[in-house]
Amino acid sequence: MFQFENIQDFIQMGGHGPYVWSAYVISLSVLIWLIISPVRRKAKLLKDIARQQQRDLARHSTNGSST
Repeated sequence: MFQFENIQDFIQMGGHGPYVWSAYVISLSVLIWLIISPVRRKAKLLKDIARQQQRDLARHSTNGSST
């Protein structure tokens, strides 16, 4: 059922291990980045919106009290 005699043979994969494992690592890294990047971008955007709203609220309250 298992094609390799031991763990070392599994890691080496008949001499193709470095290619196979680097492909897995690169693919996993890209998938993780594709998940994390939009989440971080959304958090930054929400923070920027909240800051802009506070700035607008402060501007309107100072303009309203002077008239």
